[in-house]
Amino acid sequence: MPTVAPLDIDGHCVAAVFLSDVPHFAFADGAVHRLDNGHKTVQANDGLLAAVYDQANERLITGGEDGKVFSVKPEGVVEELAAAGRKWISAVAAGPQEAIAYGAGKSAFVRFKDGKVKEFQHPRTVEGLAFAPRGMRIAVARYNGATLHFPATDGKPTELEWAGAHTGVTFSPDGNFLVTTMQENALHGWKLADAKHMRMSGYPAKVKSLSWSARGKWLASSGAPAAIVWPFQAKDGPMGKAPLELGTRGNTMVTCVACHPSEEVVAIGYEDGMVIAARFQDAKEVMLRRPGKGAITALTWDKAERRLAFGSAVGDCGIIDITA
Repeated sequence: MPTVAPLDIDGHCVAAVFLSDVPHFAFADGAVHRLDNGHKTVQANDGLLAAVYDQANERLITGGEDGKVFSVKPEGVVEELAAAGRKWISAVAAGPQEAIAYGAGKSAFVRFKDGKVKEFQHPRTVEGLAFAPRGMRIAVARYNGATLHFPATDGKPTELEWAGAHTGVTFSPDGNFLVTTMQENALHGWKLADAKHMRMSGYPAKVKSLSWSARGKWLASSGAPAAIVWPFQAKDGPMGKAPLELGTRGNTMVTCVACHPSEEVVAIGYEDGMVIAARFQDAKEVMLRRPGKGAITALTWDKAERRLAFGSAVGDCGIIDITA
């Protein structure tokens, strides 16, 4: 049985990551806690709404109700990167060459390494942001679809339309597909070469967590009493193919997923706080953590692939060591 080192904090955990191998937990009140020779805390946003792990630059990017974007680096170094006045920043993304993106109201902003900021306006609120895996390109999730921009140029954006509210967005690791979470219980996707649609529906709840497998062959998702894992090996993605259903536990909903950095394995967090690992090939399961106090809201593997940081909706956090 893996060992669990718990950290109980009062509040909602938005992100749990490793910065220079030190576990960091970002909370909705803007506090970022870390386990670094004891429990230490720094303050980022006044009301934190979004946080993303910038692995390439060993930092956590946060945005919040105070209209500010912060970088949190190892040893508690906090730096304000951008501000959007009184508008809430509800989406952030980390890109190449230390670029970041953030959404405030109907505008998406890209801040380049040199501090220059470029604004992209949209007819409706910016709900989600993602950088493409190669090149300087961003995707914006919005009402009735997604928009693709090339921030380094003044080229015309690409509009991908699909009726409904799109709340989050992700590129496949090879850059061939774009997938959005929706306000309804579904995912929607586009094959970027020809804008062919991909409908991924049938979920009993909203999908709030997505994770690509190491080589991008699979996309794991929450929103059901199992991790729903869509196959993306074929040129048309999952169309015409059934997803895997891993870690089914009666009516207990999956709330968070995190694919292993190199193996075809996914860590699955549930609404009752349990965490398991499941293998794609044969659906074999290993329990990593027994049920806790709240729904799992954050899961991240460390670079050594032996520890898993987790956080919950009620501050029930910790580190799972799978080699113990």
